[in-house]
Amino acid sequence: MRPASRPSQRTGAADSSGPACVGPSCVYGCRSWPLPAAISSDVALAARIRYHHAPNRINGPRGLRCRMALKSTIYKAELQIADMDRHYYADHSLTVARHPSETDERMMVRIAAFALFAHERLEFCKGLSDIDEPDLWQKDLTGAIEAWIDVGQPDERRIAKASGRADRVNVIAYGGRTSDIWWQGVRGKVERLRNVQVTSLAEGVAAALGGIAERTMRLQCTIQDGGAWLSSETHDPVAIEWTTLKAREDA
Repeated sequence: MRPASRPSQRTGAADSSGPACVGPSCVYGCRSWPLPAAISSDVALAARIRYHHAPNRINGPRGLRCRMALKSTIYKAELQIADMDRHYYADHSLTVARHPSETDERMMVRIAAFALFAHERLEFCKGLSDIDEPDLWQKDLTGAIEAWIDVGQPDERRIAKASGRADRVNVIAYGGRTSDIWWQGVRGKVERLRNVQVTSLAEGVAAALGGIAERTMRLQCTIQDGGAWLSSETHDPVAIEWTTLKAREDA
């Protein structure tokens, strides 16, 4: 007689290739693996998502296979930019894919970053869905990366890698006290990177930007004398205030 098989816990429908993931560490119900303590929450989350949710990826020695379908939500924005400091005036039709793990605040900080560094070749990347790409980048006609823009709190290894791949790197941190702690942890190594600029949004700015978020938006951004304001048809302007923690030495 064959012994009875042990029942297994599942978080999704059965799969002929194996049971669904059940581990407690991943926010999607996947079993996670240890990551270095120094790694930031943004990078750690993206790494887990990429590992666990890649097609046909077997999750660890137990052979658990993830079946969670992660679909991004599409947001549309018509963005009018009047940047009097750079003499840049343009309208952009933006399509932004918001990953299930991404908050309104983070998505709107990405859009604000687009407005602050707007260029005809600046584009959104895969973000949390691909840890090998930034949140935004700008490439020249040969495909070389001119500008690499990350939002959040990337670890120093990611910033150093970006510094080697791109002409210019901009990191836009947010989160108040958590950003201060993050900066103290990466400052020693990041300050050696000549082409990297790090700014931190003032406390409350990200939350105020998140309050503007809608599936379809008409936005206006005005930049003048080192200040910036982002508004929509249904919301008052949000002052985008920041502190420069590190300037580029080639700036």
